[in-house]
Amino acid sequence: MAIVLHHVNVTVPLELEAETKECYGSVLGLPQVPKPAAARQSGAWYQIGAAQLHLSVEDEVDGSPSSRHVCFTVDDLAATEKRFREAGVEIVPDARPVPGASRFYVRDPGGNQLEIVQHK
Repeated sequence: MAIVLHHVNVTVPLELEAETKECYGSVLGLPQVPKPAAARQSGAWYQIGAAQLHLSVEDEVDGSPSSRHVCFTVDDLAATEKRFREAGVEIVPDARPVPGASRFYVRDPGGNQLEIVQHK
């Protein structure tokens, strides 16, 4: 039996929906895909290779910082960091550097942590 990741779901409060869509769509550059008619129309779905990232809106989201995260590999780490900085997103330094791994962290407007790693 093959197991394949279909999607990851992250949540944000309604008041941060537009700002978070901007983060994933414009800053990170993920292509948005249509949602099925039966799905809630708030939030957004993005395609990442064969998998998807689903952004859901919830009334109550625990915004306390956590180490839970989604990891993205990028072809140009420096250019990606520049796009985040230009969008006013705080770059979170790597608290536990891994030898040979170039990476940084950010939080989307809803507080979800993203790890950004240089593709090898």
